Amino acid sequence: MQAIFDGHNDVLLRLWNRRKEGADPVADMSDGVAAGHIDLPRARAGGLIGGLCAIYIPSGGLVLDQPKADGRYSTPLSKPLERAPSLDIAMEMAAIALQLERAGCWKLCRSSADIDAAMVGEKFAAVLHMEGCEAIGEDLAALEVFYAAGLRSLGPVWSRNNIFAHGVPFAYPMSPDTGPGLTDAGRSLVKECNRIGILIDLSHITEKGFWDVAELSDQPLVASHSNAHALVPVARNLTDRQLDAIRESKGLVGLNFAVTMLRADGRENADTPISEMIRHIDYLVERLGIDGVAIGSDFDGALIPKEIGDASGLQNLVAGLESAGYGGADLAKICRENWFRVLRSAWREHPAT
Repeated sequence: MQAIFDGHNDVLLRLWNRRKEGADPVADMSDGVAAGHIDLPRARAGGLIGGLCAIYIPSGGLVLDQPKADGRYSTPLSKPLERAPSLDIAMEMAAIALQLERAGCWKLCRSSADIDAAMVGEKFAAVLHMEGCEAIGEDLAALEVFYAAGLRSLGPVWSRNNIFAHGVPFAYPMSPDTGPGLTDAGRSLVKECNRIGILIDLSHITEKGFWDVAELSDQPLVASHSNAHALVPVARNLTDRQLDAIRESKGLVGLNFAVTMLRADGRENADTPISEMIRHIDYLVERLGIDGVAIGSDFDGALIPKEIGDASGLQNLVAGLESAGYGGADLAKICRENWFRVLRSAWREHPAT
């Protein structure tokens, strides 16, 4: 079985929603539930050893646009969120992450050494991520608090605008060049993340925002859960020029399992074969090199192919990659090693000698 480290999931969102219904997040994670994609039993079955677990503030009124007869759709950006309720929700999700650690469900990893220790101890290696920084104010004081709680990765925006940057809509076909990039506050956020060692994630940001970060940041460029725009022209996917910049920076792209970002027709259809996932990986490897491609499933946040189903089905993707000619060191890089390398770099750690 190939061990897999996943660059993006929304398990904290699912556990937070379930807790509002009266469920116990610790029991849901440790014992497993029928709904969703990730819990410990299914993670073990699929070889999922850890990943970046997102704090994400939901946009309550968002309704995805339905495709027209020709397949086109364009969902307007969600309205910006207020800071105070966003901070409350982010604190609640961070608390769930800490409760899971205290209960022994996973290890919150703040360093590569923590990830190594989790793997040795057969613990799920969770890295706290923030998807959209509505919970952080312009003074960045909350960033220090979240860093102390374990935050080691963030995306300045989700697919809505905030004080830091502008997001791309869910739209097909559409370029990611949909609006302005970083604000002055966003520039300060990028610089501070560089200083203290927080990975900057470029999924969901506009193309102008991408280039603003590329100009400012000294980290490898990372899109944790995005695919190739040349294959599926949704606004969330990356152009060849963006992929070339990621390669130049020694960064990576995590393959997003969302079927709307995999299928050439952009449709939300779970009957999407694993071959579509391999098609994107092949393209990304050709453009980025084998060191620039990883996994960014979007588990618990998207409709994914039936052949994967949930975390327990990850080895089906591994089998598909093996059938396509990937093996040995290349498989290890895609499944986990590329993420470990990039995290070490963003966190300002030196490779083990």
